[in-house]
Amino acid sequence: MSPLKIHPALALLGLFAISAPAAPSDVEYIPFPSKEELRSIQLQAYACSRDNDAEACSNTRELIDPLLDHPRLPSSCKDVVWDLLQVANKVPKNSFQRRDAIDQPAKRLSIICINPAKQTAPKPSQQGGLVPQQS
Repeated sequence: MSPLKIHPALALLGLFAISAPAAPSDVEYIPFPSKEELRSIQLQAYACSRDNDAEACSNTRELIDPLLDHPRLPSSCKDVVWDLLQVANKVPKNSFQRRDAIDQPAKRLSIICINPAKQTAPKPSQQGGLVPQQS
């Protein structure tokens, strides 16, 4: 049986990988959007759908655009944001279909993009188990 031969370049690469410092953990904490922020976006989107105004639609797009790059938002939220971003435009004729296409993602925005609260597990009861407790 012959001894295992390791190429010097491979050994050097292995030593470098072991000795490389880990990535710094100085990552800035970015909070979820607040309910108030989501509500203001929602109201602006409703104004865009109702009034068919270029300024209201532009403000809606400006408010929701940063949410696409938000690192903590789930993809389901970003899908809703993308849908709203695509339809929040001024059009020559304001129809019910257009209004509904804006209102539906605006409604879902406050439901899907909200910060998920931590679920508290119920405390197990002291009774039960294999050995019955005696009083």
